[in-house]
Amino acid sequence: MSSVHIRLPNPLSPQVNLRRSFDLHKSRRASYATACLNVEVEAADNKALAEKSKLKLGLAKSSKEVIEAEAKVLVGTYARTPVVLASGKGCKLYDVEGREYLDMSAGIAVNSLGHGDEDWFKAVVEQASLLTHVSNVYYSVPQVELAKRLVASSFADRVFFSNSGTEANEAAIKFARKFQRYSNPDAKEPATEFIAFTNCFHGRTMGALALTSKQQYRSPFEPVMPGVTFVEYGNIQATKELIQRGKTAAVFVEPIQGEGGIYSATKEFLQFLRSACDDAGALLVFDEVQCGLGRTGYLWAHEAFGVFPDIMTLAKPLAGGLPIGAVLVTERVASAINYGDHGSTFAGGPLVCSAALAVLDKISNPSFLASVSKKGLYFKEILKQKLGGRSHVREIRGFGLILGIELDVPATPFVDACRNSGLLVLTAGKGNVVRIVPPLIITEQELDLAAEILSQALPVLDQHK
Repeated sequence: MSSVHIRLPNPLSPQVNLRRSFDLHKSRRASYATACLNVEVEAADNKALAEKSKLKLGLAKSSKEVIEAEAKVLVGTYARTPVVLASGKGCKLYDVEGREYLDMSAGIAVNSLGHGDEDWFKAVVEQASLLTHVSNVYYSVPQVELAKRLVASSFADRVFFSNSGTEANEAAIKFARKFQRYSNPDAKEPATEFIAFTNCFHGRTMGALALTSKQQYRSPFEPVMPGVTFVEYGNIQATKELIQRGKTAAVFVEPIQGEGGIYSATKEFLQFLRSACDDAGALLVFDEVQCGLGRTGYLWAHEAFGVFPDIMTLAKPLAGGLPIGAVLVTERVASAINYGDHGSTFAGGPLVCSAALAVLDKISNPSFLASVSKKGLYFKEILKQKLGGRSHVREIRGFGLILGIELDVPATPFVDACRNSGLLVLTAGKGNVVRIVPPLIITEQELDLAAEILSQALPVLDQHK
């Protein structure tokens, strides 16, 4: 058995300059090691590109200068990672100093086609040269085409476009209340309340915030929208007692919770919700802002369970990095909505819809979805081999390319060590879950590298007990 030792590309800190050892008894791993040895040449090329880009834009500054400037001019709502990114290609990102990172965060599950996808870029440039924005006073072809594609590929009959996930959920709240009023015209007080679940996240605007379970998100802005009851995610018996006719307008649930810690619903739970909502005259809303559009290996996460909602909200990956949200509804729901009930100046503009069509064209391809499933199974198995049973690792969960590593300690030191070794991952849950949501185009070789970095970085947790 032969092996080769290489240093990870461009570590941020010499103190965490971990060395890697790879078993080359399989030809695939041999070819992977060869590819890694070429990374310095690639990094040099990308560093030159980043420098050229900075000079062109008048941004020839160091990370330190940018971070210091940010602190003076932006509202302090983000506890940012101390990295200033300048360019990206595929699953790689480069900071202003030209250091390379393997991106396993994808802009929080947004960049499903990676960075600089050629077809996406072509669609954006061509549309930008024709028409960018007209508002919803007028019709535009890309918006109608995207709506047709979404309807054809889902349970839905109609679409409402927004600009983000939280806006999509705000629209779903309004649609649910209007539906109850429309469906029960003789009711003195139509149903207005909502059910949501522990660990859920639906957004930061006031309605969506009221549906988000984490108290630290809600408490600074209370009173939020009243009428929301939280119940344990997956607890059928507890939920059964709360869904009531004439009271519950809708149930909001994520088939897979992302921000909450990568928890998946069961088929039994979602089937129960469907039945209970039908019995009570309530709407079932699936929030697939993070877990939808191919991330699970299914086009829509709920397809894995064979349960279909009345409303589904989408956003993150839909336009490949441009701001968009969508609310997909059945005809029964849409029939309750009239002119002027909701709207948006920017939503569904020609530019973002053309970008979204390019994304949907690729991700909806059955062979693309099959590759996501295959890579997800492969990576989960590799993670179990390298991390399973080791100190501080409680569980490795998720499916497709939305995975979580639950720890028995805060994950931040681990995430920092990974970053210092050239790997970008996120936290989730109560801060003790490592969230892994890479671009869906990631290769098995890149997944091997990510697993190795995670494995080598894990001992840092022993220093932070």
